Amino acid sequence: TLCPQWPYCRKHCSYCSFNKYVVLAVDEAAVRACLVRETQTLLRLGHVRSVTSVFFGGGTPSLAAPRTIAAVLEAAAEVAYLPAGAEVTLEANPGSDDHARLSGFRAAGVNRLSLGVQVRAAAPSRPILLFPRSPAAIVLHPQSLDDAELRLLGREHTAVEARAAVEAARKLFPGRTSLDLIFGLPGQSQESWARCLEAVLGLCDDHLALYQLTLERGTALEAQVRRGALPEPPEELLADMYLSARATLAAAGFHQYEVSNFARKGARSTHNLSYWRAEQYVGVGPGAHGRFVPWGEGGRQREARVQTPHPDMWMREVRSCGHGTRRRAVLSPLEQLQEVLALGLRTDEGVTQQVSSCRPWAPRGGAAADGRSLAALGTLLPPPEPGGRVRGAGGGERAAGAGLAAAERAVSAGAALRAAVRAQCGAALTFPHRALRCTPAGLPLLDSLLPALLCQLRRRWNAVEEEDGVGRDPR
Repeated sequence: TLCPQWPYCRKHCSYCSFNKYVVLAVDEAAVRACLVRETQTLLRLGHVRSVTSVFFGGGTPSLAAPRTIAAVLEAAAEVAYLPAGAEVTLEANPGSDDHARLSGFRAAGVNRLSLGVQVRAAAPSRPILLFPRSPAAIVLHPQSLDDAELRLLGREHTAVEARAAVEAARKLFPGRTSLDLIFGLPGQSQESWARCLEAVLGLCDDHLALYQLTLERGTALEAQVRRGALPEPPEELLADMYLSARATLAAAGFHQYEVSNFARKGARSTHNLSYWRAEQYVGVGPGAHGRFVPWGEGGRQREARVQTPHPDMWMREVRSCGHGTRRRAVLSPLEQLQEVLALGLRTDEGVTQQVSSCRPWAPRGGAAADGRSLAALGTLLPPPEPGGRVRGAGGGERAAGAGLAAAERAVSAGAALRAAVRAQCGAALTFPHRALRCTPAGLPLLDSLLPALLCQLRRRWNAVEEEDGVGRDPR
């Protein structure tokens, strides 16, 4: 997945803590040239052969000209295979010129829309802050269809403009328009949230995302709540809002495929799923985040990378060395496995031995590390069937064999640990065939379950390392 970031906005929304900048004028030609160069540099560093999806985020990427979007897509296609039907998502805000601009984006190569602003929020009752969330696809984010709530959020558009934007988007992107909604605003009631959902169901396409508002320190809204100028929503109300929304959407034919994302008629977002499956993604632009193996720099393990946040400094670095990576950290095999577990449990797929071991970012020739991964994970998952095949890193048969043997050694210890997890987590988790999955009742409680699960995983990882004569991982 390729994730280009456009860092500019027209104004600062009261709740948003994203990396964004409000400036009088943007030298778009300069920004475009740097986005193009960094896209090609990082794709080459990662030896990326194929791009499965592209997500333009921000900031407000719909403020960029369609030619900038087209230039980034063309740059990616020059160094990697970008299939004609690959999902290309754009976040957009409602405005007065929606039809003309959206038509331009469609001509540039965008085929899925998400309308509105970006929200750093997660599922109830508290946000999961370990990992970045994935925005939905072209993403229309009205966030609310209530003018008072929109003013509270600091949004520029009105409810009427939001409705018009949704209608325009659905005409241009039929079946591929996503709406993001925020709940848990200060002063918001269960009744007003229910009315918002009812209105949205009369407007929406086949993909919706629900996000609980997170009061981020440093934002205007958080300061107002901290001073007592606005009320902080009770935890019980937030949980009720989420649970009632799930029931409402289910009755309307939507399937919950992830903590915050709902789809019908098969309209799941490829981009979203790539995050929750812990797949490789390359972040491009100021403040962008990425997870990939930089083979071109001699890397052999997956890295967490963050690009320089300030646009001017980022452009200087891109002009100087081809990319503006500010921070990079090698992820240990245990850290990678923890991400697989924490992210995979957000989805209706859950985590399986096959999914967790067959990763394009696994170290080449890493049979031992892969074996420890399967052994540690095998303490939480039911054992494979007799004669069952576990795929190893990159499809390597030696890695697969080592992994399966290590997993089988863990079965006895795993049964005891699974019993402990069952006792600790009750009906929140289910153990179907070779998988670990949240139950519908457990999904809203995931942030409460994760610490115990990650602790069990770390303990078993260290135990397997000791069995293999490897030093303990203190993390």
